[in-house]
Amino acid sequence: MELFHYHHWTNQVEETEKFYVENGFEVSGRFAKVKDGMKTYHPPLQWDDFRKENPVFRIIEVRKGKVNVTFGAAKRIMFDHIGFLVSKEEHDELCNLARQFGWNVNEGDRRTFIGTPSRLRLELQQREDVVEGGSDFISSIEIVVKEPSHVQDFTRFLGNKLENIKLTVGEQLALKKVLICGSSIGSAKSPNEVCIEFVGP
Repeated sequence: MELFHYHHWTNQVEETEKFYVENGFEVSGRFAKVKDGMKTYHPPLQWDDFRKENPVFRIIEVRKGKVNVTFGAAKRIMFDHIGFLVSKEEHDELCNLARQFGWNVNEGDRRTFIGTPSRLRLELQQREDVVEGGSDFISSIEIVVKEPSHVQDFTRFLGNKLENIKLTVGEQLALKKVLICGSSIGSAKSPNEVCIEFVGP
């Protein structure tokens, strides 16, 4: 079970993409909402090629090694979910446990989402093509939840799998910090107020 992913809704979509590209990520896809479904604006297209269309992006996906980040358009910044690469056995075990807790489990063809009382969703992903090769990976993250009971919920649910996730209590659900090990060294704050630290191997 490997933490590989997080997702934000944001009112700073272009700025968010620019931030990640400047920090070594590659855009792997752009999907915009249109009247009859989705329209793609994948690379090699650049923002100057489509900015006049004013697309409303449902998902933009960026990758760096084994790190996968997605974000989509919204009226304000909202931290939505984190994702784990799991085996079939881990997937079934976690889904069964979530159901025992009375949490919502939404199993799809491509991924499964588990809803938690904190409103932070957990994505379970069995497809390894959602990440690239390379040495970069998420070493740890720090998440702010609103209630002490939410910390207890995650501790009961994830157990020792929680060791690289630090939970603190604050005013609202937020992703506060991400530590990425791999090819880069430095730190930066994203337009969505996430402090990202890059440390070498």
